[in-house]
Amino acid sequence: MADPDDTAPAPSPVLAPRQPRNPLHGLTLEAIVTELAAHYDWPGLAERVPVRCFSHDPSVASSLKFLRKTPWARDKVESLYLFMLRERRRGVQ
Repeated sequence: MADPDDTAPAPSPVLAPRQPRNPLHGLTLEAIVTELAAHYDWPGLAERVPVRCFSHDPSVASSLKFLRKTPWARDKVESLYLFMLRERRRGVQ
């Protein structure tokens, strides 16, 4: 005899809520670090977020490794990214 659950439709996947006002939504940490490094350069980034991964032999890969393990540093980087976006909107370079 067939199991009645075999004919039941699969549950639909839970979709993440849309966040149209969140400028970080959909961005990867790699994209954020790459854009910050391009905007401020590594020395400027190290001055604004004083962590070794930005000041000593900096690279996107080493920064990602550190930031993924260190929530407080990631928060600072995300805050700096939002600040950079506000500066751009105001026309400040």
